[in-house]
Amino acid sequence: MLSQQIATIIAVVGEAGQEELAPIWAPPWVFGASIFAILLVMLFVTLSYSNLGKRHAAVEEHADPHRQHPNKHDNGHGH
Repeated sequence: MLSQQIATIIAVVGEAGQEELAPIWAPPWVFGASIFAILLVMLFVTLSYSNLGKRHAAVEEHADPHRQHPNKHDNGHGH
């Protein structure tokens, strides 16, 4: 019974595969090229921020007892 229903569903789906595709407003390569260009712009924006960590010398963070989550990694020195 179940195999007969599956065979019927497959036959119906197979006949429905002859539908006409929806029209698109540009050739497929235009979509690929535009997505590639957008990703390149995003890459260059990301790379433009890569020097932010190199602007100033690193400064030690002081241990502030009033912070909600104080630095627990100073090994009790409390700089």
